[in-house]
Amino acid sequence: MFFSKPKPTLAISLVPTRSSWGGASPFVSQLASCMWRRGWRVVFDLNRDPDVVLVIDPRRDHRAKRFGLAELENFRERHPQVPILHRINECDQRKGTDDIDELLRRTNALADHTVFISEWLRDYFSAKWFDPTLPHAVIYNGADPRVYHPIGNHLPGPGETVRVVTHHWSAHWLKGYDVYQRVDDIIATGALPGVAFRVIGRWPEEIRWKATETLAPMTGPPLAAKLRECHLYLTASRWEPCGMHHVEGAQCGLPLVYHEDGGGIVEAGMRYGIGFRDDVAGAIRKAIVRLADLRHRLLEQMPSGECMVLEFADTIQRLAVESGRL
Repeated sequence: MFFSKPKPTLAISLVPTRSSWGGASPFVSQLASCMWRRGWRVVFDLNRDPDVVLVIDPRRDHRAKRFGLAELENFRERHPQVPILHRINECDQRKGTDDIDELLRRTNALADHTVFISEWLRDYFSAKWFDPTLPHAVIYNGADPRVYHPIGNHLPGPGETVRVVTHHWSAHWLKGYDVYQRVDDIIATGALPGVAFRVIGRWPEEIRWKATETLAPMTGPPLAAKLRECHLYLTASRWEPCGMHHVEGAQCGLPLVYHEDGGGIVEAGMRYGIGFRDDVAGAIRKAIVRLADLRHRLLEQMPSGECMVLEFADTIQRLAVESGRL
């Protein structure tokens, strides 16, 4: 894309990192690449006269976060004509905190447009403070399809062990470790014959795995390769706004076995997965019986990082044009 005046500029509050650091970092990497291809300049501060500002998680609790609520309030006062897009991807219920929802409310009061990463998260905040008549959209997470793809993943052959996998960078119990420990116990007792379980990442120190294959944290192509070796993705994360772990698993060809209190995860699980509340072993057995059908459904409606960033890029461009900045 060619412009008759200087390139339009997008300011993003989060700098992507090479190591895994939640779903926001790979999202920013994908979006920045898309905007660069469209001829935009992408910066990570508010000092270079941006045409649109994208704020993600306004907490200033990490060096990758370059501006937060205080900087945004000052910017809004000085540049009321510059549109602010707020991507909401967090909530207090996810980790039992009590400060995030209020911080997001104050940040959202400055926004011209809001994007929630799941319908569940939109409804969660609509019950608290968000006015759903205001401009907003729901754009579900997607992973980089150059890395997370199903090519090389296969259904298990006759008599082959069915490999179930999960991966998390956080060791917080609400990521589902009570369920993962239960699956480990069930497999160890022989009650799930023909099933193996793999956990990638971190887990609570007090867990002592009995029958589970454990792998250190990894990301990118090494992680995707390990996911494609498996057949089902288990997620027991609770009240997740959306998450990336199950998205990466799904894009590698793995149908979901998901907790019915999984928040935004449920929206994906209902399309190509089996839900559970108390009987995770029963859900795994049911998913194995229906594996070919579930996988077909997944391949027909797989999440996509390309679709995700295109929706964001179109929204950013529209905001800039409607504001008169372009």
